[in-house]
Amino acid sequence: MPRRPPASADPPLLVACALGIERFALRGGDRAAGPGGSRPGLVVLRTGMGPQAAERALADALRDGADTARSPVVASGFCAGLAPGMRPGDVVVAEATRDHRPGLPDVPCRDNGPLVGALRQRGLTVHRGLLRGSDHVVRGAERAELHASGAIAVDMESAATLRTARRAGARPVAAVRVVVDAPEHELVRIGTVRGGISAFRVLRSVLPVFYEWHRSLLLPRR
Repeated sequence: MPRRPPASADPPLLVACALGIERFALRGGDRAAGPGGSRPGLVVLRTGMGPQAAERALADALRDGADTARSPVVASGFCAGLAPGMRPGDVVVAEATRDHRPGLPDVPCRDNGPLVGALRQRGLTVHRGLLRGSDHVVRGAERAELHASGAIAVDMESAATLRTARRAGARPVAAVRVVVDAPEHELVRIGTVRGGISAFRVLRSVLPVFYEWHRSLLLPRR
């Protein structure tokens, strides 16, 4: 049974991703990580693929009494870019996430300015905007339709992750995704393996930025 952290203790940062390769990349970005991809101040949670799996995993991680019950949450991993000109390895920082099911409110992502600034300082191409949720892999015409609705990128877990995190209690949330395919660079095409490698390398490099964001949240507000 997980013990409840002391009320005065700073909660660890919870970084949620869906796939083993995403977790492997994020763990590779933290040479000091301990067994299971965790160290004091950080928990990397693999949720499994799809919105339902993400919702179940987050609800369990944020349950009352868990060490991560009060944690800030970052949804991370790969995504599909929707805007023309996006390339594998570009980074998407959500200003809000929107569920694939109609009628659910968007989840705004505030306090993400430090994330954007730190990522750009690392020389990365960063896009800000609406991150759309889906329950399946988006291709072709559907990609264009989602972009026309205002979204700049889509993935299957971020919206469910952040919605569940906010439902479990007030906390800072963010979604930072790395583009693995885009309108002109779909993974089904010949030659896109290189794009996947680029995205993996970028995802591996972003974890220190998450630490910086977490530390900024812990600083006293003036």
